[in-house]
Amino acid sequence: MQEALITSDYGVFTVLAGICAFYFFLARKTKAKIFDFLPPLLWIYLTPMILSNTGVIPNSHPVYGTLKLYLIPMFLTIMLLDVDVKTAFSSMGRVIAVMLMGSVGVMVGAVGSYALFHNFLGPDAWKAFGTLAGSWIGGTGNMAAVAGAVEISKVDLGLAVLADNMVYIVWLPILLTCKRWGGWFNKFTGVSDEHFDRMKKLGDALQSKDAKLEMHHVLYLLFLGLAVMTLAKSLAPIMPEVKPVFTAGTWTVLLVSTFALGLSFTPAKKIPGTGPISTALIYLFVARMGATSSLEGLSQAPWFLLAAYLWIAVHGFFCLLGARLFKLDVSSAAIASAANIGGAASAPVVAAFHDERLVPVSVLMALIGYAVGTYLAFFTAQLCFMIS
Repeated sequence: MQEALITSDYGVFTVLAGICAFYFFLARKTKAKIFDFLPPLLWIYLTPMILSNTGVIPNSHPVYGTLKLYLIPMFLTIMLLDVDVKTAFSSMGRVIAVMLMGSVGVMVGAVGSYALFHNFLGPDAWKAFGTLAGSWIGGTGNMAAVAGAVEISKVDLGLAVLADNMVYIVWLPILLTCKRWGGWFNKFTGVSDEHFDRMKKLGDALQSKDAKLEMHHVLYLLFLGLAVMTLAKSLAPIMPEVKPVFTAGTWTVLLVSTFALGLSFTPAKKIPGTGPISTALIYLFVARMGATSSLEGLSQAPWFLLAAYLWIAVHGFFCLLGARLFKLDVSSAAIASAANIGGAASAPVVAAFHDERLVPVSVLMALIGYAVGTYLAFFTAQLCFMIS
């Protein structure tokens, strides 16, 4: 194979970082509507994939291994510091319950669709289902963590990312336009007026971090990320393995998530900058994922997409069932689904469209999805592997 045009460590790293910066600059500068349905995330994945498959940057390079080693534990630790478990379950238990039912719907949909379509897919397609479950229960960070832990192939990763985005451009408009169905939906679920008042008061009460990000805050977060990574990697080799899913790599991710959630109960939670720093690291890792992906295996794409649309329908049914059982309005149900399928990037968009006062609530729900996404995605991957 011919050597890539750019091969140096710093050159490859510069290309990945530059791609991330370029698409966010373009989206903010132009405010083009295309980014509402094909978000920067998709372009940040596709562009490095095209460049690495056309010989501009290498498809395999030591810098990719270094990024995988450090970025996953770093962004997981920093991201999960923001989770407020106590507030979530004490003040919005019913909404969280519906979101978690949606998470169960993702798991059931994954296992069911995999059982139906796995004969048309590759032998390791269960890894793609587990990886996509990470995205649909939590977000891109969970997806990246699961993909790294199960050592997914380039082909299967490409299928997971393709399905993630193709379903997103159909599901997001549904979550937005369902506001029009509020009358019959709320009558169907039997929601009370007290629920509306409680949700809006909670949105007003939730405050984001208002301290200014300073240099020492960044150092604090870097130290916590490295410390958690070191502790998790030290303990992972002694944890029991259940191959092929629960390996030392999987345990590292699970331990990092657990320790980070533990830190969210400490004063470390108050450190500013967790959101933008963890998100920047996630997007850099997504670019790395794209660079190591392959355009091969696209013949499986129609079957995988068909499975994904069946999968999302099952998730939607579970959200609808949850809204009926816990008597929620259409806006709360839509935000619960967005917190699963779109994560912190989409939940506030859906919330703002329905009622801007619910934006803080949507962010908290998305963070809960981040908290449970990795655990449930690994379990989903194990169930799909058992079927295979």
